[in-house]
Amino acid sequence: MFCFALPFLTAATMAAPDPWITVPAARGPAAGKRVVLVSGDEEYRSEEALPQLARQLARQGFACTVLFAVDPADGAVCPTVTNNIPGLEALKQADLLVLFTRFRNLPDDQMRHLAEYIESGRPIIGLRTATHAFNIAGGAYARYTWNGKEPGWEGGFGRRVLGETWVNHHGIHGVQGTRGVIAPGQEAHPILRGVAPGSIWGPTDVYQVNLPLPGDSTPILLGEVTAALDPASPAVDEKNHPMMPVAWTRTYTGSAGKAARVFTTTMGASTDLLSEGVRCMLVNAAYWAVGLERKIPAKADVSLVGEYKPTSFKFRANEEWKPGLRPDQLPR
Repeated sequence: MFCFALPFLTAATMAAPDPWITVPAARGPAAGKRVVLVSGDEEYRSEEALPQLARQLARQGFACTVLFAVDPADGAVCPTVTNNIPGLEALKQADLLVLFTRFRNLPDDQMRHLAEYIESGRPIIGLRTATHAFNIAGGAYARYTWNGKEPGWEGGFGRRVLGETWVNHHGIHGVQGTRGVIAPGQEAHPILRGVAPGSIWGPTDVYQVNLPLPGDSTPILLGEVTAALDPASPAVDEKNHPMMPVAWTRTYTGSAGKAARVFTTTMGASTDLLSEGVRCMLVNAAYWAVGLERKIPAKADVSLVGEYKPTSFKFRANEEWKPGLRPDQLPR
């Protein structure tokens, strides 16, 4: 946005900024891999979380593009706009999709890019509300809707691809937090390499899932419900028998006939990324998803990049969600 006149530039000659951000790759073990991170939820501030995650991944050598829910009227990031995420054509060249959307009702011309990627056999990481990523009433991609009933696609994209759709809150939302506990037998899983015991915690509550998870889903992290939004708070015994999986791996074979690696976690809100353990798990998951688990560092550098002060999760009035910032104006 220009606050003064530039007489030598006209509206016709000034190129509009892209409605997404790119984070160039640094030199690292994942050099040559391209990641598209798709945000769009009204509660957990995916538009804050995914740029920080992209910076973490870029440090490892991943080249990242972050997409947003954008108001077409002014180009501002606006998570309450559920039917517009420009830039999804970048998925054609992507090696990894990181999805953090909630109840999106995207038009067919945008959903087509997502569906083609999902069915291609390339890897997927789903964060928090990605279990209920879509709410599509009809059309070519109705099967992806979170409560879909199509045979074989019951529970939509979440259940069919990620392993679970929206079920319920298990912990008390906004009151109880999540402490990550390594699932028995998964101590040596590459996604948990370098993750210090007790270092995974988030103020978002544990989601309920239907047990057992379907197919070859393998829980690697369980969510211990904590009594308060404090990592030092005690466990809530009645909520932890059994503990719900909060991170798992699985495969999904789409129409291309190729099995894709899938990592799903019901953690990942912007405030969860203040936890070093959460950041380490997500960076490691990206390595694992693209088949580079042997290159996962013994202890990845996941220190926060830049100033990161995430907003507390909650639903807000539209004017609070929309400060008028375009993607290129977001804090870097």
